[in-house]
Amino acid sequence: MEELLKDLLIVLGRIVTILPLLLFTTIYMGKRTIGELPIFDFLIIIILGAVVGADIADPEIKHLPTAFTIVMIGLLQKLVSHLKIKNRKFGKLITFEPTLVIKDGNFLVKNMSKIGYSIDNILQMLRGKDIFDPAEVDLAIIEADGAMSVLKKTSKQTVTKEDLTIQTTRNNISFPVIIEGNVYKDSLDYLELDENWLRNQLSQHGLIDYHQIFYASVNQDHELHISFKKETHTSLPPIRH
Repeated sequence: MEELLKDLLIVLGRIVTILPLLLFTTIYMGKRTIGELPIFDFLIIIILGAVVGADIADPEIKHLPTAFTIVMIGLLQKLVSHLKIKNRKFGKLITFEPTLVIKDGNFLVKNMSKIGYSIDNILQMLRGKDIFDPAEVDLAIIEADGAMSVLKKTSKQTVTKEDLTIQTTRNNISFPVIIEGNVYKDSLDYLELDENWLRNQLSQHGLIDYHQIFYASVNQDHELHISFKKETHTSLPPIRH
């Protein structure tokens, strides 16, 4: 019993001493470590969690080396951040480059495949940006931290109703009718359309094979937007950090 109480007191003492040190070290490492979590900083946080967790959970581990480790990890992260600022090539080695995933409303399938993002991931991230129709997007970029940046087409950029002195009658939202060659009949039913209408629309674009299409959507004005599996862009704008 006495041995158990001793271990519990040791754990309590470690929590009281290690958490303020961890807080100070994290603050010293900088705001961006918490706010953005680039890949190197993400690894640093994982390592800090492992070190602190082992120290608190196991009274047999010596406490002073753990504190020293936390300080050294914080200094290492600060050094690496400084080197990234001073040397761009070094910075590129330890992080991801931004990746263009939509250009002029069309999904860039190869780029999405390279970074392991599915059409569902991209659509979800667009909705998080209050975009429910990919046709509105001029450029969409997956940043180094995994977040999405979006530039809307000029005609779709936000203005207030007061700016235009008009009343908005409906929201800009489109519904997927084809994803990776598969037809979504429930979307057509909701829009009071059928597959014959869809085939007729596709034939006007010279298409007869659904499998040529990566993503197709129809908005509430029954306007069809198509993004092909085979990308038609000959050149893409260079995106850098």
